[in-house]
Amino acid sequence: MSEETAPYGTGPAKPSGTTPVKRVRTHHLREMKERGERFTMLTAYEQYAAQTFDEAGIDVLLVGDSASNNVFGNETSLPVTVDELIPLARAVTRSARRALVVADLPFGSYQASPEQAYLTAVRFMKEAGAHAVKLEGGVEMAPQVRKLVEGGVPVMAHIGFTPQSEHTLGGYRVQGRGEAAKRVLEEARAMEDAGAFAVVMEMVPGEVAAEVTASLAIPTIGIGAGAGCDGQVLVWQDAFGLRTARMPRFVKQYADLHGVLLAAAQEYAVDVRAGTFPGPEHTF
Repeated sequence: MSEETAPYGTGPAKPSGTTPVKRVRTHHLREMKERGERFTMLTAYEQYAAQTFDEAGIDVLLVGDSASNNVFGNETSLPVTVDELIPLARAVTRSARRALVVADLPFGSYQASPEQAYLTAVRFMKEAGAHAVKLEGGVEMAPQVRKLVEGGVPVMAHIGFTPQSEHTLGGYRVQGRGEAAKRVLEEARAMEDAGAFAVVMEMVPGEVAAEVTASLAIPTIGIGAGAGCDGQVLVWQDAFGLRTARMPRFVKQYADLHGVLLAAAQEYAVDVRAGTFPGPEHTF
């Protein structure tokens, strides 16, 4: 990707010495699917994680409603609000130079009508600078997706297990087994037909997700949906070991950040209590 130049003005001045970077756009993900290249997505909720993942070459950053239970301390994603998520999305969009930044529409902010969905999405685009939004649901959400796309808002869909519907679905259960596999394909096609640029599939049998991926022109993103999807997404606190709770089966932990931070905090506490920090080298 070559450098991208914005029309109608240059925007904020770039720091001197920075290397030009072209932003990942929705059509790049589709082109990667067409070339058979897999892409990456992680959640991010603040500046330093966003900068680090962007530097690592992660293609998409999701400001998820999972901030509810990974930032705000709630048990589920349901309590988080638009007003709580917008500052997080703003921090991520300001910090990521390359990644496509997608913001979740939280529970209750889009289900009532296409008009409600559009007004919520506009807030994320205008106030936070998000590049796209994500919403949960299949066939029943087609009017919302269509309204957003017609109004200039790129939409990532989310089917299979949808956390905002956990009470309706009877808890954290795999979706699309047996006869229900047909339903997953119908929902994915409905989202594609409505104009979504990508579809997340969560906790769907791998063979079903692979079939859906082969049937769609738009890319799919898996979380607990096997290796047959075009991209993969994980919550970063799960993937890098900051969260200490029992991990879902589909999570691979690439680091033990909880252990690293715990040891560092304990060492700091020992130094302060012993009077060895701050030392002469830390004092003016």
